Amino acid sequence: MTSELLQKARDFEARCGSQILASQRPAFHLTPTIGWMNDPNGFSLYKGEYHLFYQYHPYSNEWGPMHWGHVKSRDLITWERLPAALAPDCGYDDAGCFSGGAVEMPDGRQMLMYTGVRMERNPEGCIHEIQTQCIAIGDGVDYSKYEQNPVLTGKDLPEGGSVVDFRDPKVWREEDGTLYAVIGNRSADGSGAILLYRSADGRSWEFVCTLDACRNQYGGMWECPDFFPLDGKHVLFTSPQEMQPVGLEFHVGNGTVCLIGDQDPVGKGFTRQVVQAIDYGLDFFAPQTLLTPDGRRVMVAWMQNWATVGAKPSHCRWFGQYTVPRELAVRDGRLYQLPVRELEAFRGQCVAHRNIPVSGEISLPGVQGRILDMTVTVRPTGEESYRWFRIRVARDGEHETVIRYRPDQGTVKIDRTRSGLLHDIVHTRSFLVRCREGEIRLRIVMDRFSVEVFVNDGEQAASMVIYTRQEADAISFEAGGSVLMDVEKYDLVFPKEELA
Repeated sequence: MTSELLQKARDFEARCGSQILASQRPAFHLTPTIGWMNDPNGFSLYKGEYHLFYQYHPYSNEWGPMHWGHVKSRDLITWERLPAALAPDCGYDDAGCFSGGAVEMPDGRQMLMYTGVRMERNPEGCIHEIQTQCIAIGDGVDYSKYEQNPVLTGKDLPEGGSVVDFRDPKVWREEDGTLYAVIGNRSADGSGAILLYRSADGRSWEFVCTLDACRNQYGGMWECPDFFPLDGKHVLFTSPQEMQPVGLEFHVGNGTVCLIGDQDPVGKGFTRQVVQAIDYGLDFFAPQTLLTPDGRRVMVAWMQNWATVGAKPSHCRWFGQYTVPRELAVRDGRLYQLPVRELEAFRGQCVAHRNIPVSGEISLPGVQGRILDMTVTVRPTGEESYRWFRIRVARDGEHETVIRYRPDQGTVKIDRTRSGLLHDIVHTRSFLVRCREGEIRLRIVMDRFSVEVFVNDGEQAASMVIYTRQEADAISFEAGGSVLMDVEKYDLVFPKEELA
């Protein structure tokens, strides 16, 4: 039965979400029906369709009591909006239904596993959160919370674990039918850990092991974990809070970490071998993945930064968007990512220019726009290298967003200083890329309010939101020195009614 609080949210989004024009949203990046959106939740396959839930506060464009919004898709690009799935309407979750996962059950129903949050006064008189793990089971639209929730509490934590920071279960089913879940926690040393649990039915769970722990090396609390096999390795994702910067690999604050290693199939332990960032841009957090029917590992993430959530247009009736879904691979010990191939079905007119000499600044016929998929390949014109190469997008006389490559430093820099966000926040970030004798390939995906850059066929990715007026659609190229450049640009075309 739908609770009064959930029905209120559903009525509100049905009444007010339709008032937002499609032109006021991204064309193909997911946004909330109305109000606020943060972490992706329950990214999963159910009855042959992709389901994606999201942390949701429908009543304002600010974070509030967390609900779960809900959409589904057949192609990972165009999404059908469904009614809100969860509301904080029980005693164990009345302070919020925080992040979690989803899995199809043997009986054909779908199970959501999420963190229920309630407030409690401790012996010193201070009020703090108590976080437990809960489940709800439904038919892809309506979900009933389990009568004996929560299914995991403080008594199920290893010694030294925190009931205040115990959240974000990602659940999956192994071939033998056993359910597993990875959950973020804060250890006795004050830093993060990822805990592994298993269950036969989703209702009774047992602790297996601590998969990996921060030990105060990569940030504090480890949020939003995901764990999966990929190309002969196992990959553990997490989003740490309170990170210290590490060179150009990790930036300060809330970040993301990809741990690549091997798993012990008996003890379910994990041995890390590689540590790297997942995304090197300004806006990326809480990624979650699924396995497609054809065997691809696909990831989506919140394209935002907790430190910059105040930088939004005051009139905006929605806030928060997700990255384009990305196909993942492990190659040469690194994580690779590119937009899902389904995006190519929406490519319209192609404009191609080959072997264009660039020394100074140029623009090219037919190369402009704000909803596009463009690949730029740059190489030196002989033995002498160039000093830098720069692409300016979303340009007019006042605004621009800049992507710059320095071959001598082996760095790419993104800069949205003049991209419409009139707030004193971080606007630039640089990251290292592998040098290829001065040659670089940059794939740039734009969608009204965002720019995603994929370097050298996905070896690195960098995401950022922008709020430049849509009329700023010019693109130019500039070299400090001489280069040859190839450009292949596709307009992306979507039905007008999609994501309205």
